[in-house]
Amino acid sequence: MTQVILTDIEGTTSSITFVKDVLFPYAHQAMDPFIRANAQDPQVRERLDAVALESGVPADDLTGLIEVLRRWIDEDRKQGDLKAIQGRIWESGYRQGDFTAPVYDDALEMLRQWHAEGVALYVYSSGSVPAQKLLFGHTQAGDLRPLFSGWFDTQVGSKREVSSYQVITSAIDVPANEILFLSDIVAELDAAREAGLDTVLLDRPQDYPTPRTGEQCNGHRRVTAFTEI
Repeated sequence: MTQVILTDIEGTTSSITFVKDVLFPYAHQAMDPFIRANAQDPQVRERLDAVALESGVPADDLTGLIEVLRRWIDEDRKQGDLKAIQGRIWESGYRQGDFTAPVYDDALEMLRQWHAEGVALYVYSSGSVPAQKLLFGHTQAGDLRPLFSGWFDTQVGSKREVSSYQVITSAIDVPANEILFLSDIVAELDAAREAGLDTVLLDRPQDYPTPRTGEQCNGHRRVTAFTEI
C-alpha cells in the first residue's frame, strides 16, 4: 500500500522546457547584475568562494566567477553553489511576477487528490530545496506548498545513487516498499527500485515525443500522465 509519493519535478510535474527555456536563461541573463550587487552578502560570498575553489578562478575576480557560473548553467551542472545562487535569482523573478511555474493539469489534479486522501507527498529534485519551494509556491494555480510534507535535493546524494533513496526512506520513516517514486529518468528509477521503492516512469508526449517502450523502460511502469497512476 502506498503511503508516500515522492516526485521529481522537471519532466514529471512540470515541463522540461520551463526550466530550460525560462529559468535557465533568466538566471544566465541576471547572473552578472545579481553577483555584482550581492557579492558582499555573506551567503552569496560563501557560495562564490566555493565556486572559486572548485574552478580555480580567484575569489576576487567577479567577472571570472560570473563566466564560470554562466558556463555551468549552459552545461546544466548539478552543482550546489550554482543551484543556490540560481535560487536567489529566481526568487526575485517569481516575486516580481516575471514568470510563474506551470504545473501539468493532471499533476495538479492528482497531487490535490492524493493529499486529500491522506497520502504524504514529498519532492526530490536536483534543484535546491529553496528553488523547489519557489516553484511550487508560484504556480499558475497558486501556492501548492501546503500539499507537500517535505523536500529533498542533492544534499542527500545523487538521484542516480541507491544510497540517496535509502537516506530519504530513513528520513521519511516509512517502509521503502510503501513509497512510490515518480520520475522521467530511468536511471533515477533504477536506483530507487534497488533501494526498495515502487516506481513509475513519466513519459509525457510533451517532453518525450518518441514514446519509450520495452527495454527503454527497464521494467518500470510507464504512464503518460498522473491520472494513469
